[in-house]
Amino acid sequence: MKQRTIPVSAEVQLWTQEHGDPRNPALLLVMGAGASGLGWPDELVAALARRYRVIRYDHRDTGRSSWSFDAHPYSVLDLAEDIVVVLDAYGVDRAHVVGMSMGGMLTQLLMADHPERVISATLIGTCALSSRSPDEELPGIDAEILDIWATPREDRGLEAELDHRVEHWRALNGTGTPFDPEEFRALERRIIEHAGRYDAPMTHGRADHSGMDRTEQLARNEVPTLITSADAEPVFPPAHARHLARSIAGSRLVEMPGMGHALPRVRLPRLAEAILTHAAQADARA
Repeated sequence: MKQRTIPVSAEVQLWTQEHGDPRNPALLLVMGAGASGLGWPDELVAALARRYRVIRYDHRDTGRSSWSFDAHPYSVLDLAEDIVVVLDAYGVDRAHVVGMSMGGMLTQLLMADHPERVISATLIGTCALSSRSPDEELPGIDAEILDIWATPREDRGLEAELDHRVEHWRALNGTGTPFDPEEFRALERRIIEHAGRYDAPMTHGRADHSGMDRTEQLARNEVPTLITSADAEPVFPPAHARHLARSIAGSRLVEMPGMGHALPRVRLPRLAEAILTHAAQADARA
């Protein structure tokens, strides 16, 4: 396991971490909004690193990367270009890319704008960057989660902040998998220790979201793309996964029974198997 800090600009640096044999094909993990790269569970990283050179990183304004938004605002498109910066810094011409939630949106931007950099893509718990009309109504985000997101972020102190984050994960977990609060409390405590701070300004929600539509590019997509469909997903329910599959040419769906918008330990083996199988198939065609 190696760590590196990569400069994006004079104001922005990104913390990164590499696992596995550097001689293997690269697999880049892209987390969701406001989430550190440590949000990818170590068990999942270890399973993927048995076959791939796994790289994860902290987005801007998370973890040990620069917290710079207030002084130097950026867009979601900038966050997508950070992926290219990370790949370049590691000398990776092409990688398998796995994106969750906002990370899945950033992965779609990469597929559309830099398809030559992507061997395969896996999209988890996300929505299509496509204005193509869905074949069915796309449900909205669960009301409980919207209420949590709308709660003003105050300095509650460390333990109260951990309580808040655990309740957030409880809602994101959905009802398909028993929720283990201690598992997610330990995860968030580690993330806070990693960052050296427990405030969570959620600047990604304040970033400029314009210019993200990639309808035409995704309709012409040639990157082998796997889309997970989680039946207990409370943020982007299964209709969103089906819309993704119809919007992205050549993509396919894999069912994740019981999974929500979280990565509980009990669901990791099936997810790792799906990612590894998809990546191996793409490697065989490359």
